[in-house]
Amino acid sequence: MQADLNALVTSIGALPDGASTDALQRLFPQIPRRSLQRRLARLVGEQRLRAVGKGPARRYFVSTVPTTLPPYVAVPASGMGTPSLWQLSVDGTELRANVSRSLAQRKPVGYKRSFLDDYQPNHTSYLPQSLRDHLHAIGQPPGPGQPAGTYARQILDRLLVDLSWASSRLEGNTYTRLDTHNLIEFGRAAEGKDRLETQMILNHKAAIEMLVGHADEIGFNRYTLQNLHALLADNLLPNPGAGGRLRRIDVAITGTVYQPTALPQSIVECFDTLLAKAGGITDPFEQAFFVMVHLPYLQPFEDVNKRVSRLAANIPLIKRNLAPLSFVDVPQDIYVDGMLAIYELNRVELLRDVFAWAYERSCQRYTLIKQALPEPDPLRLRYRDALRQVVAHVVQSGAATTPAIIRQLAGTAVAAEDAAEFIAMVINELANLHEGNIARYRLRLSEFRHWRGRSPA
Repeated sequence: MQADLNALVTSIGALPDGASTDALQRLFPQIPRRSLQRRLARLVGEQRLRAVGKGPARRYFVSTVPTTLPPYVAVPASGMGTPSLWQLSVDGTELRANVSRSLAQRKPVGYKRSFLDDYQPNHTSYLPQSLRDHLHAIGQPPGPGQPAGTYARQILDRLLVDLSWASSRLEGNTYTRLDTHNLIEFGRAAEGKDRLETQMILNHKAAIEMLVGHADEIGFNRYTLQNLHALLADNLLPNPGAGGRLRRIDVAITGTVYQPTALPQSIVECFDTLLAKAGGITDPFEQAFFVMVHLPYLQPFEDVNKRVSRLAANIPLIKRNLAPLSFVDVPQDIYVDGMLAIYELNRVELLRDVFAWAYERSCQRYTLIKQALPEPDPLRLRYRDALRQVVAHVVQSGAATTPAIIRQLAGTAVAAEDAAEFIAMVINELANLHEGNIARYRLRLSEFRHWRGRSPA
């Protein structure tokens, strides 16, 4: 297998105009076509090749982007099958040693507003240009001109499980990925798990669905971030009214000598400054990393701040149709150390290592999925809002699903020449509606069960 992969890369590298799948099939007739496609997808996922174009016109070129940015050193990390797979920069390694000292050896520090104030969007940069170029290359969108959130919607089922599981695991949640899949897809809570763990997973699911379902509306503003917190914190805070509300009390963070600010007015001012600066950043990866740094550092909410920052980091990626950041396989100990370096030293290098590695890992995961995805149905893409509204209305009202009624419900939103195909699409969607996909249509479980003739559990 590896010899075949190397041979493919060598052959494509000798062709300045790249190579199509058909051309490679002629060069390697001994490899079945489907096997060839899988190997090409794998090489793209590993960033050894890059793919340009779609369908029969797709051509493959040898990637000129390095898969890692030196200098890096291998370090052990908990939760990784092979420690040498995880690499940190020299600066990141030094920071990790610093924050790994005992609490008694580390100097207590408070919130430094200058860390936020000194950042100037599009002038200050936490991510070097070379790294941003690299992330843009591997996070390649599936095609220009598509509405915000198109890519995330294509892989939503996989993203819901991956991001809900991985982000929760970084908080100490013991659900396995299979447990998470069963909960999200079938509503089955894992036996022997704390109810708080189940709630945490379900909250992630709801928050991700909000981001993807409202991709053209979300942004770095109070509405998005406070509602994101309300969803992630639902039924998890001692004070139910604290969900989505800026912090008015003092908080402490375990395992660190850092003490966030306790002044409500300062929290409000810094939160608004943070959002304004994040919104002013033009590069989506710099935006994503900026909120991963500054949201947890400010601690604007009573709890659940890191979770908010991880999902908020996906806002610019979802809106730009870039591969999402799922945090799958990120070791909890290195992530925590990266946050400690932010809290105590205002140093970003270790968390930057985590961010870059996590995004590469996510791209490897989702590029393979993307290669196997069919091209989006242009009719479904054009009428996605009308489809959602009609399906939701049918379920909520119990309306009949005759072609005449569906056409009436669609109204002027659907062109006359597309009416027949739209009606068929609605009927097909209703036939395939189940508890695991009703969020696409913003339906409540009780509404769906009533429509199906069931009594709510």
